[in-house]
Amino acid sequence: MDNMSYPVILTLMVPKDTKSYRHAYFICFLALYVLILSINIRLVMAIIMEKSLHGPMYIFLGHLCINGIYGATGFYPKMLSDLILDSYVISFHMCGLQIFVIYSSLLCEFTILTVMSYDRYVAICKPLDYHSKLTKNTCVKLILFSWIVPIFSILTATLLSHFRPICAYHIDKLYCDNWSVVKLSCASSFVNNVYGYIGAVLFFSFVVIIILSYIKLIAACKISLESRRKFWKTCLPHIFSLINLTFAMLFDIMYSRYGSDDISESLRNFLALELVIVPPVFNPLIYGLNIRAVRISVFTLCVASKVNVSSAQKRGKHN
Repeated sequence: MDNMSYPVILTLMVPKDTKSYRHAYFICFLALYVLILSINIRLVMAIIMEKSLHGPMYIFLGHLCINGIYGATGFYPKMLSDLILDSYVISFHMCGLQIFVIYSSLLCEFTILTVMSYDRYVAICKPLDYHSKLTKNTCVKLILFSWIVPIFSILTATLLSHFRPICAYHIDKLYCDNWSVVKLSCASSFVNNVYGYIGAVLFFSFVVIIILSYIKLIAACKISLESRRKFWKTCLPHIFSLINLTFAMLFDIMYSRYGSDDISESLRNFLALELVIVPPVFNPLIYGLNIRAVRISVFTLCVASKVNVSSAQKRGKHN
């Protein structure tokens, strides 16, 4: 096997005006990463510590936040390292790892949103059957499904692209994506193409399932005022998350495969970064602010932590 076919180092796109604004970019990305970690961890801690939030809906929301942390960690540390070192390179194996983490996280979001739509469908359309259908055992199975299916799908896609002879060394993107690596190869991409289309059909079928469940939800909401109240409180954030993720993923897939140079670099970077910025920030904020039980619990946790900090400072002064 020719070692030259498998380059050790790949180059990534250099952000525009890096020489002038490198440190400003670094501060912005660091602030975003800290924000993502803090708000998602805060919400997960609130769900764990507050017994009233141990219901299926909040458990699924907690996993959505964990997934946000997981996906962000696949992008931000590498981007921050590139900016501080002014070196936009990545090893071939680390590129595969970045692809796996970022895209398994994005597909996990689809499956978790699908599970959440099922939860809302049962809660609003079949409220009397809710506790018999959403048992602890069922919730565990749904959570395992929402993690295992995306991880297995992306792992297979990453391995299919990883064991191909490589003839080029540059990825025209701020982070690695699977199809960009496939395009670096000299070999036929037929198998990767077929697998990619099967994966796209599978995961966008989840979008269809969610849409159908919401058609039934909207029909059920016409009958009952209580159902309408539940819909506005818990389903609207879900719809916003789904719309944002679907359109961003569609652009990413279409541009990676069929994109032209007519699209400006700034627009391409904005839409690529939208996938790693908006979901992990948007989801905990919109759910945390919209769901009263979560809002109260997070507020209580914040106040308690401030009280503990001030008490510790007072004790330190006395000592």
